[in-house]
Amino acid sequence: MKHDIPRDGLRPGFWKRPLNTLTPREWEALCDGCGKCCLNKLEDADTGEVFFTRISCRLLDTETCRCGQYEERKRFVPECVVLSPKTIAEVAYWMPSTCAYRLRHEGKPLYDWHPLISGDPESVEKAGESVRGWTLPEFEIPEEDWEDHIIEDL
Repeated sequence: MKHDIPRDGLRPGFWKRPLNTLTPREWEALCDGCGKCCLNKLEDADTGEVFFTRISCRLLDTETCRCGQYEERKRFVPECVVLSPKTIAEVAYWMPSTCAYRLRHEGKPLYDWHPLISGDPESVEKAGESVRGWTLPEFEIPEEDWEDHIIEDL
C-alpha cells in the first residue's frame, strides 16, 4: 500500500504514554489508517448519537484509506476535524470506537491489529477494520439520502 504512515525511529511504546506527551510524529503514527474517520456521519440533534455512513469524504483515497489532501484538507473541507491532544476530548465521541486516538483518550489499549502492535501496516485491512473497497463517494449520494447508508456496526 502506498502512503503508509511513517512509524520508524519513534520511542518504543510511545502509544502507551499520555496523549499530551506525544511528539507530532508520534501523534500522526498513532493513526491506524483505517479511513473510518473520513466517513460522513449524521448526528441526532436530540440525543447527540453519531451514526456513521458508507459515504466517504470527497478527499478520501479509497485505495489507501488516507486523505488525498491531508496537509490542505481544511481548505477543501472546512468542516474537517483536526485532531490534536487539545481537541480530542471534544471530538472523541465522534471518532470510531476502534480509533487509536479515542481508545487512548479513554485509557484503553490498542487492538492487536493496530500496525503499532502487529508491525504490519496491512493488519488493519486483514482484520476487516479498513474502509477499503466499500465506501460510496459523497458527490454521488444526495445528502438527503445519507440516512439510507447508515452503518449499523462500525
